[in-house]
This record gives sequence, structure tokens and C-alpha cells, in this order.
Amino acid sequence: MDTTPAVFGAEPAPSLDDCADRAWARHAIGILEGDARRSADTHLVNPVFKGLKGISIYLKDESTHPTGSLKHRLARSLFLYGICNGRICKGTTLVEASSGSTAVSEAYFANLLELPFIAVMPRSTSQAKIDVIERFGGRCAFVDSPREVYDTAARIATDTGGHYLDQFTNAERATDWRGNNNIAESIFGQMEREAHPVPSWVIMGAGTGGTSATIGRYIRYRNLATRLCVTDVENSVFYDAWKNHDLEATCTQPSRIEGVGRPRVEPSFIPTVIDHMIKVPDAASIAAAHVLSDRLFRRVGASTGTNFFGLLSIADGMMKQGREGSLVTLICDSGDRYAGTYFNTEWLAQRNIDIAPWRQAIETFLDTGMFPAP
Repeated sequence: MDTTPAVFGAEPAPSLDDCADRAWARHAIGILEGDARRSADTHLVNPVFKGLKGISIYLKDESTHPTGSLKHRLARSLFLYGICNGRICKGTTLVEASSGSTAVSEAYFANLLELPFIAVMPRSTSQAKIDVIERFGGRCAFVDSPREVYDTAARIATDTGGHYLDQFTNAERATDWRGNNNIAESIFGQMEREAHPVPSWVIMGAGTGGTSATIGRYIRYRNLATRLCVTDVENSVFYDAWKNHDLEATCTQPSRIEGVGRPRVEPSFIPTVIDHMIKVPDAASIAAAHVLSDRLFRRVGASTGTNFFGLLSIADGMMKQGREGSLVTLICDSGDRYAGTYFNTEWLAQRNIDIAPWRQAIETFLDTGMFPAP
């Protein structure tokens, strides 16, 4: 018989096995850890372009994750963050504001944990992404403007008694930027035995801003000479916010490059860890995606095209200065999701997007090192 006296009349603390929420959390974290172990680290692809003398190019291929994009890492981190903070429990309805890829990855993890999932997204989101979310058992709620996704997602979470995952706020918080097998640690670990093991630049776009924050912080934490360049697209505020030191900047038009570009400066965007930014025209992003797809013999998305065009701009500057070194960027997702948009000539024509001059300029640069203006 337990004769331990109660403290000020309090009930005895339940045993760990009696805490249903803790038991479910241990079970859920075990499932997420299993996914991490099964998902071997993504490849670092090293294509050779004869025109880029002295410049080694590396592409971190995030499209090989189980859900096909860079957002697989973020989604797992957001789930762990919510569970460890006690905000995700058994039966919790999960809600996210997303233009597609994050929601696909979150729907995958919600399905693994048998949790309801609702994605709030613009009506312009590619049908391929919508189909995948629904195949994972998620539901989609559509809004007319990208600016509506935040309040709509928060309202649905409140109405359902659920949890708003809020990638745009929590992306930079949920990932351990000091290491713990994050994308930055992975990149620099894979580069260790290359000819130029410390990249001159890492180049990447911004959607939530969380990945650029992680990489920028890691570079500083490890005291590396690498610099971070963030690319931005049309109808997005990140470049202007960084250039003008204006975190209140807004944009009324939606980005046409899925996965990057935002109408407001997201809380996870940390401009102070960025060394340089480049504004990339949408036609150049899409043209670069076409060229890289042809040279890799598989399709990549337009956000990867944005990254690749930014990388080529940096390479051009380095060669003009007589510098050698390595450059790293990301393959964000597969271009197969965009067969009806970025790889559809009718879709491009309807939007007056002419990629031919940009495509010719990029092809010429890769083959000769000369980057003529389109």
C-alpha cells in the first residue's frame, strides 16, 4: 500500500504509462524518427559545364525525399516541434497555409500519424500537388489571393480546435540551425572531400525564409568563408525588404513561381544572415529550369530554375574576376509536378512568358562562359 503523503492535498502524479498524451507523443516521435532513418541523405549532384572554367557546380537534390521536395525536411521538423511543445496530440486536426509542396509533405506525415490535415492554398496551385495531398488523405481549402491563406488557416484551426502548423512563422524555429543533420550540415559534410570543400557561395530562393536562415546561421556558427546568396522572383517582397531594410514591405500580386516568393516578409526570413540577393525574372527562372532539366535528363521545377539562374549569375561574376571555387544550390522538387504549367507552351503563351531568349543565353553561357543579355 502506498503511504506517501499527498503534498498540500494534491493527487498522486500518474505513472508515465498512464499519461495518454505522452504515450502517443512517444509513439509519434518514433514514427517520425523511423522516416528520418529510412530517408537516406539526399545526393549532391556535380554536373560539369564546359564553359564554367574553374567553377565547380553542386546541386543538393532535395527532390529525392519521399514526398519529392525540400519541404519534407521542414514538415518533419514542424511536426516534431508541435509534438514536443504539446500542441499536437492524438486526433489533433492539423492546418497549414501552403502553396503546395509543404502541404504535400505535411499530408504525408499526417497520414503516417493518422491525423486529420487541411491545407489552405491559392486556387492557382498546381493540380498535381492537390491530387497528392488528397491521396494522402488531406483536404484542401482554396482562397482567391495568397494574402488570404494566413488568416483562413488560423481561423480553420480555431474552428476545428486544431493546430495551425504555420510554416511561415515556425520554419526558422523548428529547425536546429547548429546541426543535428539539418540541410546545412549535410551540404558541408558532403563537400569535405571535393576540390573546393568550402563553397564560395550557397545560392537559394526564399519561400518561408527558413532554409536560408538555417544555412546563413550555420555558416556563421561554423566560422566558414562561404557566403549566402538568396534569389527572389517577380511579385515578391524579399529582395526589396533586404535591399531597403523594410520588413513591412508588401506585394499585391501573387508569385508565379511556386514555392518561392511571398506577398509579405515572412517571420522566418532573416535578412541579416544574407550576404547578397538577386532578383530573377520569371522567364529566366522557367528557362533555367528547362535548360537544367535537359542537361540532367529529368525535369526540375521553376524554383530550382530560380536557384540555378542565380548560381550562374554568381559564376559569371567569379569568372570575370578570375576566381575559382565551388558553388552549391538546391534542386527543390521535381518538374513532373508542373507538366501543365512551366513545361506547357500554351500556359506560357497565355501569360506572355517568352523563355526562348533566356534559354539561348543560358545555353550559351554553359557552353562558352559568355553570358549575353537576352
